[in-house]
Amino acid sequence: MWMIIAVALLTLLKYLEVGPLVNLSWWWIVGLAFFAFLWFEFFERMLGLDKRKDHMHFEKMKKERVKRSFDKSKPRR
Repeated sequence: MWMIIAVALLTLLKYLEVGPLVNLSWWWIVGLAFFAFLWFEFFERMLGLDKRKDHMHFEKMKKERVKRSFDKSKPRR
C-alpha cells in the first residue's frame, strides 16, 4: 500500500513541479509504478502474503464468534 501512496504523491508533486522533483525524470515514477504492479500481481502471491491476510481476518472472525458463543454473561435458555 505504501508503494501506491508513494507513486500517487510523487506523481502529484512532479506534476505540480514542487521542490527537487522538478528535475526528476518521469521514468523514475513510471518505474516505481511498474514495480508496485509487479509486487501486487506476482510477488505478493508467490510469497503467500495475500492469503496470509485473508487467513488472519478469518481467524479473528472465528475467535470473536467463539467468544460470543461461550460468553457466560448471557443467560442460557
